[in-house]
Amino acid sequence: MYFDKPGKINTENTLNLAFERAKALGIKEVVVASSKGDTAKKAIEIFKGFIVVAVTYHSGFLEPFKQVMSDSVKKYLEEKGAVVISATHALSGVERSIAKKFSGLYPALLIAETLRLFGQGVKVAVEVSIMAADAGALTGKDVVSIGGTGKGADSALVLTPANQSDLFNMRIREIVCKPRTF
Repeated sequence: MYFDKPGKINTENTLNLAFERAKALGIKEVVVASSKGDTAKKAIEIFKGFIVVAVTYHSGFLEPFKQVMSDSVKKYLEEKGAVVISATHALSGVERSIAKKFSGLYPALLIAETLRLFGQGVKVAVEVSIMAADAGALTGKDVVSIGGTGKGADSALVLTPANQSDLFNMRIREIVCKPRTF
């Protein structure tokens, strides 16, 4: 499915399409990007009976030593059964700091830019699956991974996840949905 525009307006549709595809394929794990928790809250409502892994920004992403997702939202999600991961972006991390200071393009940033050829949400869906894998939150079986452009969700992939150290073992099996224009 292709959306006319990227962004939050597609969240509900993205989650429902991802749920239907996961159900059809017998997938039981879903990874969802959720900075403040709004998308994760919707995902746990829709993906009942699934392992839901919500991935948020690392501490200090917006403000030094501050979490983007509040402790109360994290607690709520965990009480509802979600696994909440706060991690450094797999496709930028320390390289973003080096690029800001010295300019240039570095391998992880190049991979991120290449994935953005499919749209920001596709890049995010790949990235959060790596972050969840690195946190030990996934089994290694196929997952549905959901990302977005800005806020909300607009892209869903079926993929075989991989840890950062084995990135090129990842397999993007299907694009369930994404924005056509971005």
